[in-house]
Amino acid sequence: MISANNVTLRVGKKALFEEVNIKFTEGNCYGLIGANGAGKSTFLKILSGQLEPTNGEVAITPGERLSFLQQDHFKYDEYPVLDTVIMGNARLYEIMKEKEAIYAKEDFTDEDGIKASELEGEFATMNGWEAESDAASLLNGLGIETDLHYKMMKDMTGPQKVKVLLAQALFGNPDILLLDEPTNHLDLDAIAWLEEFLINFENTVIVVSHDRYFLNKVCTQIADIDYGKIQLYAGNYDFWYESSQLLIRQMKEANKKKEEKIKELQDFISRFSANASKSKQATSRKRALEKIQLDEIKPSSRKYPYIDFRPNREIGNEVLTVEGLSKTIDGVKVLDNISFTLGHDDKVAFVGKNGEGKSTLVKCIMGEITDFTGKLQLGHNVKIGYFAQNQAQLLNENLTVFDTIDYVAQGDIRLKIRDILGAFMFGGEASDKKVKVLSGGERTRLAMIKLLLEPVNFLILDEPTNHLDMRSKDVLKEAIREFDGTVILVSHDRDFLDGLATKVYEFGGGMVVEHLGGIYNFLEHKKMDSLRELERSTGTSTSMSGTGEAQVSHNKLSYEARKELSKVIKKAEKAVAEAEARISELENGIAVIEAKLATPEGASDASLYGEYSALKKELSDAMDLWTERTMELEELNTQDS
Repeated sequence: MISANNVTLRVGKKALFEEVNIKFTEGNCYGLIGANGAGKSTFLKILSGQLEPTNGEVAITPGERLSFLQQDHFKYDEYPVLDTVIMGNARLYEIMKEKEAIYAKEDFTDEDGIKASELEGEFATMNGWEAESDAASLLNGLGIETDLHYKMMKDMTGPQKVKVLLAQALFGNPDILLLDEPTNHLDLDAIAWLEEFLINFENTVIVVSHDRYFLNKVCTQIADIDYGKIQLYAGNYDFWYESSQLLIRQMKEANKKKEEKIKELQDFISRFSANASKSKQATSRKRALEKIQLDEIKPSSRKYPYIDFRPNREIGNEVLTVEGLSKTIDGVKVLDNISFTLGHDDKVAFVGKNGEGKSTLVKCIMGEITDFTGKLQLGHNVKIGYFAQNQAQLLNENLTVFDTIDYVAQGDIRLKIRDILGAFMFGGEASDKKVKVLSGGERTRLAMIKLLLEPVNFLILDEPTNHLDMRSKDVLKEAIREFDGTVILVSHDRDFLDGLATKVYEFGGGMVVEHLGGIYNFLEHKKMDSLRELERSTGTSTSMSGTGEAQVSHNKLSYEARKELSKVIKKAEKAVAEAEARISELENGIAVIEAKLATPEGASDASLYGEYSALKKELSDAMDLWTERTMELEELNTQDS
C-alpha cells in the first residue's frame, strides 16, 4: 500500500494540492485523471519521492519496492539496452555488477570468494538467474527485437528508448508501479501488450493517461484531481464519468430543495418576526435556517466554452491530387502506385500499422520527401498547417503564453486572445506563464492554438491528442470540426476520430484503401472493435492505385458524387449519434429512479412508478428509432460498393 497523508503542495502562493488524503491498495490499477496543469505528473513525483510536499507525507508499506517510469533516457546512453531494463531493480543490478567485478579480478582472494558466495546467495533469492530472460521477455512484448537487446541505448531511436524505459519500470514485479503517459509513442501492438500486462499485474498501479480506451481497459479505480482535491471512484473511466455526472445532478436537486426550504423559512421570519405571538416560532425558524448549508458545486476546472476563432481561409475545390505515387525506402515499396483526391471540407483519417507509409505520405505532401514517382499536386491558394508529434517542443520557451499567441494572431482576432486562451484553460494568470514552466499537455494545447490561428486552409495533424486530457481533446475536436478547410488526421484515437473523419484511408502493404464514412463505419466494415486490432492485422487487400480490378470501388464515382454521398453519410451519422445520446440519457434517468425505488422512501412513492414506466416506454421508442437510423446509414455505406 502507498498513501498520501494530509499532503499539501504550494507553488508560490498557489496551492496545487490541499490536505490530500488517499490510499492506493494492492491489486488495483488507479487511473489518475484531471485537466492539463492540474498536477497529475506532479502528484506522481510526490508519491515516488522525487518531490517533497510542503506539508504532509507519503507512506509506503515497509519493504515494498516502488518503480517509476523514467522520462530522461539520455542518462542511459552509455548502457546496453538489456542492462538498462535490469536497472529497474537497482539492488539486483548492483549485485550483478559487483559479481562481475569480483570474478574479473586476476588476484582472486579467499575474501573475494566469501563475498562472491554471499552475493550469489542474495542473487539467487532475488531470482537473479532469470533477470536477463525476464528483461528480454518485456522488451520483446513491447516490440524491441532480440538483436537490439545488446545495442547501446545511444544507438536506439526515440520511440525505442521509450519502450526500453517502460520495460525498465515493469521489470522485476515491483510492489508499486507509477506510470506517467505510458502509451505515448507506443505502437498499438505494444499498447495492447501493456494492457494485458497491467490487467494481469497483481500489485498496485497508478497511471496517468489521456487514452480513454486504455483507462477503460485496465483501471479498477479512478482518482480525479480537481481544484487541488483528489476524489476516488470505483470502476473504469466511463463509470467515473457517469458517477461524477450523477453526483452533480443529485447535489443540484438537493440544493434546489434546500433553497425552497430557505425561502419558506425566510418568508415566515419576515412575516412574523415582529409578531409577539409568533416570535418563538420565528426564532426557531432562524435557528433552522442557520443549519441549512448548500452543497458547494464548483464548475469543474475541465469545463470551458468553445470559442469560434477561425480566420478567413479561402480555398479552391481540389486541395490535393495524388496520381500513381510510389515511394521505395531501403528496397521496400512503402507506397505503391496510389491515387486519390482531397477536396474542400474533406476531413480524413490515416490509419494502419506503424511503418506502412502514413508518415511517408505526409512527408511527401510537406515536400520533405521529393524522390517519389508519380504526381502530387496541391490546389490553388492552398496553405498547409502541420502539427508534428514534437511540435510542442519547438515553442519559444522564453515567451509567455499570451505573447506566443499574440505573435501569430492577425486582425480582429487579436481582440479575442484572452477569450481563446480561456477556452483552452489558459485563463487569468495562466496566460502570463512562461512556456518553459508549462507541462507537456499545456505545451501541446498552446502549440495547437498557435497552429489554428495561423492563416492556413489545410491541416495535417500527426497524433495531435498525445499529452491532452479528455476535456482538451473535446475542445480540439470541436475546433477541428468547425475548421473551414481540409484536414488529414494521423491518429490511433478512435474516440477522437469519431464524428471528425468523413473518410478513412487505410494503409497497408504499400496500398491505400479509401473507406467512405466515419471511423466506426470503417471498424464495423473491418469487423473490429478498435484501431488497435487494425495494427495487429496483416494489411489491406485492395488498393486505391492503378486501374481496373485493383482500384477501389469508391473511385468509380466522380469527385462531386463522392462529395455529395459523403455529406449524406455525415448527416446520417449525426442522426445515429443523436439517437444514441438520447438512449444514454434515458438509461441514466431510469438508473436514477431505480436507485430511488431501492430505498424505503422511494418504494412507497407511487409517482416514481409512473415516471419509471413512462421512461421505459420512451427508451423502447428511442431504440426503435436508433435501429431505423442505423439501417439507413448502413444502406448509404453500401450504395456504391
